[in-house]
Amino acid sequence: MNESTIAPGSGGPRTFDARQQQPGYPSLEYPISDHEALRYASALDAPVEPGLVQSEMADGQFYDPDAEYEPDPEYAATLAPDAARQRRERVGPTGRPLPYFPIPSPPSEHGPARIIAMCNQKGGVGKTTSTINLGAALAEYGRRVLLVDFDPQGALSVGLGVNPMELDLTVYNLLMERGLTADEVLLKTAVPGMDLLPSNIDLSAAEVQLVSEVARESALARALKPLMNDYDYVIIDCQPSLGLLTVNALTAAHSVIVPLECEFFALRGVALLTETIEKVCERLNPELRLDGILATMYDSRTVHSREVLARVVEAFGEHVFHTVIGRTVRFPETTVAGEPITTYASNSVGAAAYRQLAREVLARCHVE
Repeated sequence: MNESTIAPGSGGPRTFDARQQQPGYPSLEYPISDHEALRYASALDAPVEPGLVQSEMADGQFYDPDAEYEPDPEYAATLAPDAARQRRERVGPTGRPLPYFPIPSPPSEHGPARIIAMCNQKGGVGKTTSTINLGAALAEYGRRVLLVDFDPQGALSVGLGVNPMELDLTVYNLLMERGLTADEVLLKTAVPGMDLLPSNIDLSAAEVQLVSEVARESALARALKPLMNDYDYVIIDCQPSLGLLTVNALTAAHSVIVPLECEFFALRGVALLTETIEKVCERLNPELRLDGILATMYDSRTVHSREVLARVVEAFGEHVFHTVIGRTVRFPETTVAGEPITTYASNSVGAAAYRQLAREVLARCHVE
């Protein structure tokens, strides 16, 4: 029985620690609180069982699921058609016990930065959307974040309200021109604590020009080195290919996040990507590791999405993030607006999902 459904004054274990001592109760890697479990489940906006909303918490408080935000019902349905089960069994959309990722306190000092490559050779899987919104969520938690647009299409720049065709200096110039400093290329975004190295079609020439360079795979790492002490996180939005630019991003990065659309063709390419990551780790960057696979564009109302997500969890286990990003029209709207969902629709479930992803990334990186 879930202690959150026990009526005030009744018997039975009320604390999570007490429940963990019971035979057969699943062990979790991280502790989870009643408040956070109910908060996450309520964000999925399913009918509430009698007595659940006005239930007594461990600290004697009463929980109101509508007090923090009002989720978009259509979007919420894509994540959990059976949120009542998630409340009872404390499972997330991946079918695993949902850990509690605490809200981090602001850091006392900044740097050196951890570099994360947002990488998948398949296009349209949510790399740019995840880069923008993860960066914005980390900035909300007091981290200094630098986003690197490393795609010649310049989608990351467009998503932050920058017109790539009007740029005089981009990350291409930073890579190819000696004597140019990053400060001359950096752009401030509308999100406090988050900066941008923009890109445009000029970057496509770098893939050809770098071929004749010495240590061509490390060009981006050299360009980012002077910035490492100014930021806590550098997130690189890679192009949808496994060419020299992507190898540069993997060589510079400490870890990789793989956004994966919950669709069969996207699943097929993951094996090739993990093979590329292993080769870069063996030959160029021994510190590189896989942070996790992020399920995006998930719609639990379709059998196909559920099957793909189940197969990903079966194949990659704990490498799959507990946080799942569902489909919603809010994300295309944020691109038109040129801002993250955390500011465009701050109270939406999409914003809550990326905030939870930020907390999960911080927990996985052991950075508090």
